[in-house]
Amino acid sequence: MSAHKKWQISGDYFENCNCDVVCPCLVSTAAPLTAKPSEGHCDVAIAFHIDRGTYDGVALDGLNVALIGYAPGPMADGNMTLAAYIDERADDRQAEALGAIFGGAEGGPMAAFAPLVGQHLGVRKVPIRYAIDGKNRSAEIPGVMRMTVAPIPTMHESGEAWIAAGHPIAPDRMALAVGLPGNSYTDHGMVWDNSGKNGHYAPIAWSG
Repeated sequence: MSAHKKWQISGDYFENCNCDVVCPCLVSTAAPLTAKPSEGHCDVAIAFHIDRGTYDGVALDGLNVALIGYAPGPMADGNMTLAAYIDERADDRQAEALGAIFGGAEGGPMAAFAPLVGQHLGVRKVPIRYAIDGKNRSAEIPGVMRMTVAPIPTMHESGEAWIAAGHPIAPDRMALAVGLPGNSYTDHGMVWDNSGKNGHYAPIAWSG
């Protein structure tokens, strides 16, 4: 087995699933990821923006990635279906690096999810727009995905509610958020709308 490459990325991430706010995966009294999703299954979109990053000497600055997941029951039970989308601006070496990092092959946070995937629908290079507007996060893949999350209403003066839930993607802390109207995904025979449903966002800093 070849040795892992040296890599690091820092940037921003957010997600929007079909659970009620707040997702039982994070706040259940049961073991992590063992709670049943609010709707019985999980439809989740996760978007990433890399501010700065390198993988074995390959620069990854400014690139975006989106992952779409479906779990038929509690996430810990596995048998997840996963589709991946990589920024069309990535050249071949950058695309290979992003696939290794976000597929979990090079360790890091995504390695925790890799054993839970039963069916991989493949990787597509597409235009991905990622934007931060105030505290809102949004991502769009034309004709495929449109997603925006905003912080949940809170009495805190910051306008945000942060929790330390030990989430693999953002283990230190993540904001509680909600999907705005129009959040939808259509591809691979899957069609869903997570408007008004659970969301999170956080800065990320990974390495391997």
